[in-house]
Amino acid sequence: MTDQAITLTFNGRPTEVPRGTTITQLLEIGEIRASVVAVERNKEIVPREQHATTEVEAGDTIEAVTLVGGG
Repeated sequence: MTDQAITLTFNGRPTEVPRGTTITQLLEIGEIRASVVAVERNKEIVPREQHATTEVEAGDTIEAVTLVGGG
């Protein structure tokens, strides 16, 4: 990662992260356990196996949502 920061929206809040941050790293920054969430980037689900290789970009909207079972 470089020192240059980018701004994105993470779970509804403006968030500044270093350029090159991956979804896995973003979840760590937000103290969110990757094993219990689904991640949506710009209204598209990102498969869990791609979290470590998918870099967020300036202006992205990232939502990490907890999966809830039941009915």
